[in-house]
Amino acid sequence: MIKRVITIVLDGFGVGELPDSEKYGDKGSNTLAGIYHHAKLNVPNLKKIGLYNIEGVELEEKIEKTVGSYGKAAEQSVGKNSPVGHWEICGYITNPGFQTYPNAFPEKLIEEFKKEAKLEGILCNEVGSGTEILKRFGEEHIKTGYPIVYTSADSVFQIAAHEDVIPVEKLYEICKVARKILDKPEYNIGTVIARPFVGTNAENFTRTYNRKDFESNTFGKTILDVLKENNKEVVAIGKIGDLFTGRGITKEIHTQGNEDGIEKTIEQIKQDTEGLIFTNLVDFDMLYGHRNNIEGYAQALEYLDSKLPIIIENMKETDVLILTADHGNDPSTPSTDHSREYIPILIYGKQIKENINIGTRTTYADIGQTILDMLGMPLLNTGVSFKEKVIK
Repeated sequence: MIKRVITIVLDGFGVGELPDSEKYGDKGSNTLAGIYHHAKLNVPNLKKIGLYNIEGVELEEKIEKTVGSYGKAAEQSVGKNSPVGHWEICGYITNPGFQTYPNAFPEKLIEEFKKEAKLEGILCNEVGSGTEILKRFGEEHIKTGYPIVYTSADSVFQIAAHEDVIPVEKLYEICKVARKILDKPEYNIGTVIARPFVGTNAENFTRTYNRKDFESNTFGKTILDVLKENNKEVVAIGKIGDLFTGRGITKEIHTQGNEDGIEKTIEQIKQDTEGLIFTNLVDFDMLYGHRNNIEGYAQALEYLDSKLPIIIENMKETDVLILTADHGNDPSTPSTDHSREYIPILIYGKQIKENINIGTRTTYADIGQTILDMLGMPLLNTGVSFKEKVIK
């Protein structure tokens, strides 16, 4: 009997382009292969569970017998960012998608935002990389006190501010104002992101872990709702709480990056809980994918890999571990945006069969349906459980 599932999302870790990747400008993206071929990637524990044996992962390190089950999943939602990826994992498919703004936000929206947030002005209103935008507008922001507003290929309204100019809590309040405006159908933006930063000049501006996401609350029922309704624990670690607007969560734990997220996950595994531990490891995406830092990405994967034996050592007989992702973010391509890719599914536990290939799943939602099935919970109407394939 399975009493608890530990699901760790490697944010931005895809394993190859989806058939519709060209529509998203992501033809040729493959996060795993991009890192593998440009860095000396050494992840023996991920390899043993089955990472390199996944269909379509054409690397030379496949092994004869894996210690876990493995596969991959395609995304059915419209989009390629964390909210829609996590929502689909948990049983909600976003279609139609949120509005994107490839030519920046309309003046009407900016003026409405300024008025409602009581701002004298804003800076930027462009599409671009956040780190580059800080270099260009950060010093002017310090002089004027105006927040920096920008977007990306995703449906996001990002507001950056220096923590000494606009305090973090004040920035969050401004973001809440934006969230109310952007819920209107005419704008339909998925995520408002507070982007606090520190530093003294363009050369050393650095974004902090005080980032906070304010999601649209338009997603439907998820496995988190089902688990909470049935008195199971749902422990959200990292940005999971933000992504689900706190819904369906019984305990929320903030983290300061991957290492902290891994340690806090281990702490929770040691507790006697029943239900779901749900962790997002944000650094893969935030620090390495978006910055095209291949070496940094490889080192972060190796760090997680080095911690897997400790995670496994602390798991109980009735625990199952699922390692997956929410989208791609190939640091080896010129793009600094997310990429439309398959996500890996690696499953391990005392009650999980070895060397089972669950194949290519048609939706991320198969993961969530399997979690409910393993825990004996009522199923949703999206996704197909692979429990019977992997349970001994």
